[in-house]
Amino acid sequence: MMRTQKFPLVVFMVMAISEAATAASLPELLDEAAHNSPDIAAAARAWRAAAQIPTQVSTMPDPQITVQHLAVGSPRPFAGYSNSGFAYVGFGISQDIPYPGKLSLKAEAAQRDAAVTREKFEAAKRNVQEQVKASYFQLAYIQKTLAVLQRDQTLLDQIEKIAEARYRLGQGHQQEVLKAQLQKTKILNELARHHELMASQQAQMTRLLNRPPGGADVEVEDLTETPLHYTSDELLAKVRTQNPDVAGGQEMVRKQSLGVELARKDRYPDFNIQYQWQHTAEQFRDYYMLTFSARLPIYRKRKLDPEMTQAVEELNQSRREYESQVQQAYFEVRDQCISAETASGMLKIYRDGLIPQAMATFRAGLAAYQAGTQDFESLLASFLDVLNFDEEYWKTLADHETALARIEQLTGVTIR
Repeated sequence: MMRTQKFPLVVFMVMAISEAATAASLPELLDEAAHNSPDIAAAARAWRAAAQIPTQVSTMPDPQITVQHLAVGSPRPFAGYSNSGFAYVGFGISQDIPYPGKLSLKAEAAQRDAAVTREKFEAAKRNVQEQVKASYFQLAYIQKTLAVLQRDQTLLDQIEKIAEARYRLGQGHQQEVLKAQLQKTKILNELARHHELMASQQAQMTRLLNRPPGGADVEVEDLTETPLHYTSDELLAKVRTQNPDVAGGQEMVRKQSLGVELARKDRYPDFNIQYQWQHTAEQFRDYYMLTFSARLPIYRKRKLDPEMTQAVEELNQSRREYESQVQQAYFEVRDQCISAETASGMLKIYRDGLIPQAMATFRAGLAAYQAGTQDFESLLASFLDVLNFDEEYWKTLADHETALARIEQLTGVTIR
């Protein structure tokens, strides 16, 4: 009698079950990530910080207060103060006044910078959401694949028992039993590999949710196919208005346009006004002085012209980058739409054709092999079809849902 080979160490490793966690829906995990993700929190802080800049740069420069003392006849303090009209103590205040329009341009440019930072915050949120969804779908795929492998272990047990029975009766060959055992070992190897993938994805999910290490694993719900109700053209139309990277690029173009205007304003003078009061002894009259000065921007070739050229080049750079971002987003939306549509068609083929046909073929082959009317190789081939089609179905479903998650990130639409 042929005895089944045992693998106690491998079985122990594969069948070890981690601490069960309460099943969580995808919306619950997305909400948890939105509240706990350090990436989102950092982007929010950056946006809040940038929002404080416009009022700072649009405010007039701080005034300056001056105190003067002029002594006559001696360096000692107050020398000549009582007998000379030239000795005095003076107090003054001065104010720098930028050329009209400069402060408002700086404020608007800072507002555009804040808008860019806001879009980066939105992009960070969507990026974390997409990663959570992708990890969730991978966990669901691995979870289903583990169930398929465990189910197929049971099917292989049936095949092995039938092969052993036929071998005992002299109707089969020892090689058939050995091949069944080899296939069981391969499934054990696949189980171990998928448990490793599961642990890796659980670590990724823990990172995204900012949970402490060593906590309970995330248990996910079963995957279901989500229909895509948007056409490719409808999704492409959303890119310019709802893609944060594209919106940020557009804000950067506007900011650089203001930079050109500011460079043009730098060709005009800034001003300074100063008022001073001077006091001597009581027998002398006080002095009052008002001073007005202007900064003359005369270094055009060495400073002003290069400044203007720099501003224009930065504007053209931002325009080209914006166009590149739009085209990249268009490509990714089209690519993900194609992936989702292809996966949807494949899922229908798996559900309506390949999987039920493969299972029916296997069941019929198992009965035929038991009756001695079909060879073992054909039975094993039909079993592998069942195994492979089931795994491919859940992998395709995870890829389909991941493509939809990427479309949501790119366009801002809600598909699920």
